[in-house]
Amino acid sequence: MPTQSIHPDQGAFRSVLPLVLASGSPRRRELLASLGVDFLIDSGNGDEPRPEPGESPEAYAVRASTAKARQVANRHPKAVILAADTIVVLDGDILGKPVDDADALAMLTRLSGRTHQVVTGCCLLTPDGGEERFAVSSDVTMRRSSREELLAYAATGEPRDKAGAYAIQGLGGFLVRRVEGSYTNVVGLPLARVLEVLLNWGVIVPRQG
Repeated sequence: MPTQSIHPDQGAFRSVLPLVLASGSPRRRELLASLGVDFLIDSGNGDEPRPEPGESPEAYAVRASTAKARQVANRHPKAVILAADTIVVLDGDILGKPVDDADALAMLTRLSGRTHQVVTGCCLLTPDGGEERFAVSSDVTMRRSSREELLAYAATGEPRDKAGAYAIQGLGGFLVRRVEGSYTNVVGLPLARVLEVLLNWGVIVPRQG
């Protein structure tokens, strides 16, 4: 996708250095914009890596986000790059985006009534070679939903491009009973942790008055 500029009208912070979000996710764009900072969006065009045998979900999410960040950094050598990759994990299995509505129903059926983990790996890069990589995990407990409820949700189309086949901030909010940990992490970006890095690096500062 073409590079897109985001200039929020309000928020508690402002940008000091150029910042690029290496993601096409509308959810990550909205979360980052909620801070009030200006940034560019460049989602890149590379394929996501596959998990390696024996690789932990956290390590995989960080590796995937790092690949995104480095690819986009080549096009923006003077900017700070932020990339993230969010995965859903149940019983050690990584649940990606469903291939069709039947696959979405199968994922939702597995998740129903159980607690799973949502892991977001993040990578931030500076023009001078600085790098910060981390993973944040949240536990999400789903209510036990009937097959009819899950079929109706799958038919809305929302699960089709969502890891784990649901969107907590969207129509799928009714599926979730409890979140332990960062809510924004479940949406797609652990905002508090990202904010800490951007502030420590002097990329953004609080607005004055």
